[in-house]
Amino acid sequence: MADKKTIKIGDVVTVKEFSDLADLPVTSVISELMKNGILATINETIDFETASIIGDYLDIAVEHKEEAAPKIHTKTEVSTKNLVPRPPVVTIMGHVDHGKTTLLDNIRRAHVAAGESGGITQHITAYQVTLDNTRNKEIKNKTITFIDTPGHAAFSAMREHGTAITDIIVLIVAANDGVMPQTVEVIEQARINNVPIIVAINKVDLPDADIMKVKQQLTEYGLVAEDWGGKTIMVEISAKTGKGVDDLLEMILLQAEIMDLKANPDSPAVGIVIEAKMQKGKGSLALVLIENGTLRKGEPVAIGSVYGKIRTLEDFSGNTIESAGPSTPIKISGLKSLPDFGDRLAAFANEKEAKENATKAFSAKPQIHIATAHRIKQSEEGQEYVEFTELKLVIKCDVKGSLEAVKKSIGEITSENYGIKIISEGVGPISESDVTLAKSTKSQVLGFRATVFGAAKRIAEKEGVIIKTFPVIYEMIDYIKEELSNLLPAEVIEEQLGSGKVLAIFRDDKKGFVAGGSVESGKISANDEIKFFQDKNEKYRTKILSLRREKSEVKECESGSECGFSLPAGANIAVGDTFITFKTEHRKRVVE
Repeated sequence: MADKKTIKIGDVVTVKEFSDLADLPVTSVISELMKNGILATINETIDFETASIIGDYLDIAVEHKEEAAPKIHTKTEVSTKNLVPRPPVVTIMGHVDHGKTTLLDNIRRAHVAAGESGGITQHITAYQVTLDNTRNKEIKNKTITFIDTPGHAAFSAMREHGTAITDIIVLIVAANDGVMPQTVEVIEQARINNVPIIVAINKVDLPDADIMKVKQQLTEYGLVAEDWGGKTIMVEISAKTGKGVDDLLEMILLQAEIMDLKANPDSPAVGIVIEAKMQKGKGSLALVLIENGTLRKGEPVAIGSVYGKIRTLEDFSGNTIESAGPSTPIKISGLKSLPDFGDRLAAFANEKEAKENATKAFSAKPQIHIATAHRIKQSEEGQEYVEFTELKLVIKCDVKGSLEAVKKSIGEITSENYGIKIISEGVGPISESDVTLAKSTKSQVLGFRATVFGAAKRIAEKEGVIIKTFPVIYEMIDYIKEELSNLLPAEVIEEQLGSGKVLAIFRDDKKGFVAGGSVESGKISANDEIKFFQDKNEKYRTKILSLRREKSEVKECESGSECGFSLPAGANIAVGDTFITFKTEHRKRVVE
């Protein structure tokens, strides 16, 4: 056999590039992709795994080629000249329902906790607070930028993002609940990013609060309170009543002073995207934290592979501003498209430079990854095929951060015999094109905190396309698991009732089959299912039509007795075969 042709590709390749490298007609490549359930045009992109699977079918060996990333100007260098103190960026983190949003609510004197579905924060949100309502002169009129992150397990990607953009982490732990899974996760992420932690022990006013237990638990993860001889600042608070909150703020500012946080407000702005979404009338909106420099209205910017000119600049409250300096969270519009969660912002002297930088970033990262092909698994004998069940989805979310969380949660729902194929994903309302795509690909449209256009609803009703929207992420994930469960074939459970041996064949003709046998365990009954074995190999299964003992018809025969049983004509059994009677239960499979 001739050696396979070998081609080398990077992380992604267009269908045309693949066909050129393989020296095959592009129609052959597209045809093979379609056989694997992938619809792709000549200019669309497939990932390395898909290319290697398609290559196997086309007798092409596909090897991975390491690609040097093009140099992209992010302008993150901070000059040591003209440095001035900047507000600390503080991320409130912790387990769900331990009081993160309530603490921010108390600090900001605003009510945001009730605005989140299910009582949990579902986005990273940023606020800047000037402490003018405190009696503590040490912290009065000082500014802190707060980042609020979701605590639910599905949002770990957002929390990782939160630790990367913050100066200080306030780890909130409920005194009545103690250390929980997301508490540990935050501690680990803080260590990875070398971010100092201040612990806020919350809900100390509750009767079941156990502060000593919380401190003891935290020592197991290397956080030892100062009053226990350690270096970790721990403050006892009640976010609900405000007890200890001023003490916490004082500790935050003390930690910031030790860190000597500074920036140069005179340099071109650099920052990081905290959230991004589409908004009617404004187009692409991004929530950005300015890390250094000052961003001004009208300035050209590049954010990852996206560029544009700042059309509007708003503070976290939605007030229009003309400029924003270091540690300031702002909302901006004027971008050509939607930036990605975590992309870096850099301001430029002109739009040409911004566009060039964005173009370099675009070419440096993998582009459209269409669905990965799946191999159909064979049994060891190479005869039987395992059916692969796939739930196809069109996903729409309100912001980019939510989309990342949803995709991460969906990616954790895995099994050998089923999977989820995201046909399309995006940010913004559910539109007519989403429904049309779902119709053509036999998919469902799922929205997380996404609105549905009226036209999309009408088309969905007419075409029978399912649209579901969810205000809370775990409700969406539960729905997906339930839908997968409904698609899976039922699990067949066979419960053994009795067993025995064939002793004689009394009749074998076109009208019927009658055999005699002994019951060695359990009992056998009329209408039982029965299977026969020869040398321990199953050879035939059917249903008992009737039972007889001597000349009388009976309903059942117990262990230790002999009886005759009628089977359908043509039964494939012989003297000496063993048998087992059983009943079958079809049990719905549950996706965990």
